[in-house]
Amino acid sequence: METTPPPIHPVDSRTSFLEEKAFKSRTVLLYGPINDNVAQDIVRRLIALAADSNEPIDMLMCSPGGHLESGDSIHDVVRFISAPVNMIGTGWVGSAATHVYLSVPRERRFCLPNTRFLIHQPSGGAGGQATDIAIQAREIIKARERIARTIARETGQPFERVMADIERDRWMSPEEALDYGLVGRIVERQADIRS
Repeated sequence: METTPPPIHPVDSRTSFLEEKAFKSRTVLLYGPINDNVAQDIVRRLIALAADSNEPIDMLMCSPGGHLESGDSIHDVVRFISAPVNMIGTGWVGSAATHVYLSVPRERRFCLPNTRFLIHQPSGGAGGQATDIAIQAREIIKARERIARTIARETGQPFERVMADIERDRWMSPEEALDYGLVGRIVERQADIRS
């Protein structure tokens, strides 16, 4: 009995075409909330591109953030692979996405003119027994200090200032983020990154 493969829908072939073009152009897209599945996909792409060549990888990101540890995974792998990564903010880069954005040296941090940045302390929904809530609260405090240390290290801002700045939501325009040290350069065209 002969079977024929299922028909390829236009969406499937278009997606496959776009994936191939993105890989060939050494571009990774991080759009939307960050979770374990997104982190796994981004890490897989970064490792594959780094195995393919040591040429720079461009990561375009527009993300409100999300799960901190998933962001940690992407942050650490960007620093781990041998190929350099250019971070390019667009739309908005917030919370855990800002942590990912800060995984590269300042000279490799770019943003487009309408990008907004958000830094703040981690949040959590503690529940359960009092002892478990206390444990979760201690872990959130540790995470807040770790995030503040990363922001301070990568921006050159004093740790105490960063701790004060992340106490509440701190929004920044591209120019404010440039002054703060989050952004290395505001660009308008792809060619601006290579110059």
